[in-house]
Amino acid sequence: MTLQQLRFLREVVRHGFNITEAAKALCTSQPGISKQLRLLEQELGVELFERDHGRIAELSKPGVTILAIAERMLMDANSLKGAARDFSAEMNGNLVVATTHTQARYALPEVLKRFAVRHPRVSVELRQGTTRQVSRLVTSGDADIAIATDASAYFKDLVVIPCHSWDRIVITVPGHPLLKLKRLTLEHLVRYPIIAYDHEFAARQLLVQAFESHHLTPNIVLSALDADVIKACVAMDLGVSVLTRLSFDPRRDRNLRALDASKLFASSVTFIGVRRNSFLRSYMYDFIETFSPQLNRRAIEEAMAR
Repeated sequence: MTLQQLRFLREVVRHGFNITEAAKALCTSQPGISKQLRLLEQELGVELFERDHGRIAELSKPGVTILAIAERMLMDANSLKGAARDFSAEMNGNLVVATTHTQARYALPEVLKRFAVRHPRVSVELRQGTTRQVSRLVTSGDADIAIATDASAYFKDLVVIPCHSWDRIVITVPGHPLLKLKRLTLEHLVRYPIIAYDHEFAARQLLVQAFESHHLTPNIVLSALDADVIKACVAMDLGVSVLTRLSFDPRRDRNLRALDASKLFASSVTFIGVRRNSFLRSYMYDFIETFSPQLNRRAIEEAMAR
């Protein structure tokens, strides 16, 4: 059995059991992958796939279990390589951070600036997506660290470490009737069209749940994938929106106004997520601590050991 055979197995599954596409992704030949998978089955003594007229259709029951073990073995192999690199070239490397638009746009730029000064020979790649996509990138090993808000429901397969808490605000155009109120309530807010995050985001669910808990139905007229688009739509007076305070900067957002909504909506928590049993290089610990100073190496290692 070889790690290459396990990689072939993983890649075939990732490409929907299309061996041709898996071969392209791995820069090898289709017959080569088929041969190696057959050899793997012979050595293990089980059929890894259900086949339809000789074509792979899906994983067999043993195949599901063996794929999960193979994934762990491949991650452990990467950890071994990482450990060796950490000792041989501690200051060199790559860091892939999977995160949402809000974190990438508002929370991370200053962090990246400070990190670059301390680690000028580390290349950082940001991969943005929804919270679900962010979790998958780290779980699959395609990213090292996940950063997202209200992510605990999506980070079940990761070590989850809370680091920041954010209150919510309602944003409007200047002169909006809501700005004249002495005390904002959900009953006031429900009277106006609302621009919300897409269904893929936990923030959308928290918004709807807050209204439903008061037997109200928000009038969501537009959905978007990031805070900048939402703010642009609010600025055009298409509706109001509920965002985290992190997303609003009075100096930049001069065409908008913000109302405190901390008593109407639950606070949002930003989480760091890493794979269980993964090897974090020294600069990865440093990046996390730069993002959240209370998360030093000891705190992170304790969280990963639970």
